[in-house]
Amino acid sequence: MDKSFKALMVNKTDEDFTVNIKDITLDDLPKGDVLIKVAYSSVNYKDGLASIPKGKIVRSYPFIPGIDLAGVVVDSQDPLFKKGDKVIATSYEIGVSHYGGYSEYARIPAEWIVPLPEGLSLKEAMIYGTAGFTAALSVHRLEENGLTPQKGKVLVTGATGGVGSMAVSILAKRGYDVVASTGKNAEHSFLQELGAKEILTRDDVTEEKIKTLDKQLWAGAVDPVGGKTLASILSKTAYNGSVAVSGLTGGTDVPTTVFPFILRGINLLGIDSVYCPMETRKTIWKRMATDFKPNRLEMIVNKEVSLEELPGSLSTILQGEARGRTIVKL
Repeated sequence: MDKSFKALMVNKTDEDFTVNIKDITLDDLPKGDVLIKVAYSSVNYKDGLASIPKGKIVRSYPFIPGIDLAGVVVDSQDPLFKKGDKVIATSYEIGVSHYGGYSEYARIPAEWIVPLPEGLSLKEAMIYGTAGFTAALSVHRLEENGLTPQKGKVLVTGATGGVGSMAVSILAKRGYDVVASTGKNAEHSFLQELGAKEILTRDDVTEEKIKTLDKQLWAGAVDPVGGKTLASILSKTAYNGSVAVSGLTGGTDVPTTVFPFILRGINLLGIDSVYCPMETRKTIWKRMATDFKPNRLEMIVNKEVSLEELPGSLSTILQGEARGRTIVKL
């Protein structure tokens, strides 16, 4: 085993904030049951926030960000895992208060780890990452609440982002008539290749004046945006339809009323990928390796970067310029 290895470390003092590649040792890692040789990580919006001084994600410094990782077990103190096992670890406290995936080695509590399901490679697991897991959990919950392709069109907002692009791909694989919403005119062909049948602008979805109840357009929706966008979606969702919300890039306030819920029976489904129970988590990852898996999963990869190239990608995702997924090869 390597005596020292590389990790991207952020540090904050009263005078300065730094983001640097550091050489560290296993003794620098936090306590955990399972030591993993990390093969891939990925770039999420939360990771971008961890790389800036006012991101309000990291709880103590110095710190290694990265809320996702996939790799191979090199040592385990827990009988659930053994040396050589391929595993995935996302969410919980990883990359927030527990050193994350932007490191060649990671030590993780066993209860946070998912065995890599048959049908997925380590790289594919990180093409999904938290964004893909969130999208898959959204579709799973929509289907639990009665959504089927026969019910009608399904809207995906923020469709060029990580969650949105994954949701478009998964829904298309499942045979849904997907309507994708984006503010990026140049990315229409990308969304069509993912499987979107129709593309709308942000203004098409969220008009200046949001009606309490509007024309019923969609049987369901995956919304990682929130804010006024969510309010508008609720007003346009068909009777007994469902909306899965997982984000707040459009704001935290939702200017709606009870009418969509009590007059149309709309279901608002909150999607939490962080503390999702392990049994559900394993079920979703299994579906991501089978019936949810897009035919061209690698097409969603916008970029594969090294640890040294990572800071630029973290900046890009914060600026809203990212398309699809960026993965990190360790």
